[in-house]
This record gives sequence, structure tokens and C-alpha cells, in this order.
Amino acid sequence: MPSAPHHLSISAARSGALFASPLQRSDEPRARQVQQAIATAIGVHGVRGCAARVAQAYGEHPETALTRMGWALTRRPAPSPVHRESRPPPPHPATPPCPAQRTHVMLKINF
Repeated sequence: MPSAPHHLSISAARSGALFASPLQRSDEPRARQVQQAIATAIGVHGVRGCAARVAQAYGEHPETALTRMGWALTRRPAPSPVHRESRPPPPHPATPPCPAQRTHVMLKINF
């Protein structure tokens, strides 16, 4: 039986990644360390893999998982803002469309 699709919010995914990371509350990590731990956990396990680690921890050690998730929820940094400079500029009006954007014309040929 296939499982129902689950959609994680970005904040839930980041919290799960921090939970799945080896970073500990006792390390008193700084924001940069938290960001790096989240990126590394997602890179190693993927978002779903991090969520699976959270589920496994809640199944095996619910009392410690609850405490760790509480910490992960309070420590995750806000997503980085998107700066206008980082967005690609809009195409120049005189720029021809790329081949994928061209419309196709069908010709009807009578014999």
C-alpha cells in the first residue's frame, strides 16, 4: 500500500535537519554553526531522510526526542532573505527568445 504524500514546510524541514545533525545543545552553537549543521544534514540525508531520523528517534526514545526537537525548533535560524542583487536580471526586450520558448507552427500540406 503506497503511503500518503507528505509535504514539509521549509521551517519543519530545517528543524528536522537540525534534529538529525550531530550538533548538540550542550555545544552552545552559534547561528553559523546551526546553519552549517542544517546544510550538512540535508546534504547527507536529504529532507526525507532527516524526517525519517526524527521519526525513528521518537519511536525509540520519545522522552529525549521531545527535548531535542524543542531545542531544534528554537535554534533554527530564519531562512536567509533573498536580495535583489542575487536575482537574475530580466531578459532584455531585444533578446530573442530561447529555442524552448519559441512557438511551433504546424503546416498543412495538401497532396
